Amino acid sequence: MSRTSPLRKFRQAEELSKFALDVRQGLSQTQKEIPSQYLYDQVGTALFEAITYVPEYGLTRADERLLRRHAGAIVDHLPSPVAVAELGSGTGRKTRWILEALAKRQPVTYFPIDIAPTALAKCRQELAELAGVSIVGLEHSYVDGLRDVVSRRRDGQTLLVLFLGSTIGNFEPHAADRFLTDIRRCLLPGDALLLGTDLEKALSVVLPAYDDDAGVTAAFNLNVLARINRELHADFVLKNFRHEARYRARERRVEMHLRSTTRQTVRVRDADFTCSLQEGETIWTEACHKFRLEEIPAMATRSGFACTWQWVDADWPFAENLLIAMSHPN
Repeated sequence: MSRTSPLRKFRQAEELSKFALDVRQGLSQTQKEIPSQYLYDQVGTALFEAITYVPEYGLTRADERLLRRHAGAIVDHLPSPVAVAELGSGTGRKTRWILEALAKRQPVTYFPIDIAPTALAKCRQELAELAGVSIVGLEHSYVDGLRDVVSRRRDGQTLLVLFLGSTIGNFEPHAADRFLTDIRRCLLPGDALLLGTDLEKALSVVLPAYDDDAGVTAAFNLNVLARINRELHADFVLKNFRHEARYRARERRVEMHLRSTTRQTVRVRDADFTCSLQEGETIWTEACHKFRLEEIPAMATRSGFACTWQWVDADWPFAENLLIAMSHPN
């Protein structure tokens, strides 16, 4: 019979307490919201993986095409030996191209970092057969996991940090700068960050990517309410909410909302909180900013990096950006 370690139990209790606090604070605001990180429990992670295969969502396929085509050129910019840390690794399926390119010239250690243990397990399974690659999974938040990796690095080793899939687009612009600065402070001069960024595109293309005909994204979004029901003993009635994607042109972002279809009151027992919603009122669950290619180098410089190279997909506007840590972080 498997047992949960005391440390793991403590972490679970701590995470649940933070979840309850974040839900209470988010649902107390005028524009109710739930932080997007809570979309990704075990069910949410599986649903997001399904989203990457729907026809309307071209982002992941563009990400994969660029990594497959340019992995060799990307790693050629980095001096050996190289260790790889990936923030929010998920299943790691896109990462194999980078790892294979590095393993052709040296053995490589790969540190997938994810808060979901199921994602780390799938990542190990996905990449287990790669020759010359050692996998050390870390169940951490992004920056805490990166600090753990830094404590393990060997002298003379270059660290390549991967932040793929345009997850940086989930941050508000000022928060993105702050997050990239936090990453830079963990690194040494000459270390690298490969940053995925989804670029601006026609509204007729971008909105369906977040509201597919099959309803997979809707299920993914609604699952956050089901998660609150499961983990915080709430009584959300999912049929009383409708998934909605909207585009804010001024901010250049897609927003995902859950719209209440009726006037209702919801009890979140483990957060000691009751939430009232009017008909038509929404809960904001995610923001996905779209970038212009020319703004990435300036964002890099503000955060203590130099953007040395950019690769852009021809079919779906998306860029991989190679950022090198400068000598003096901001």
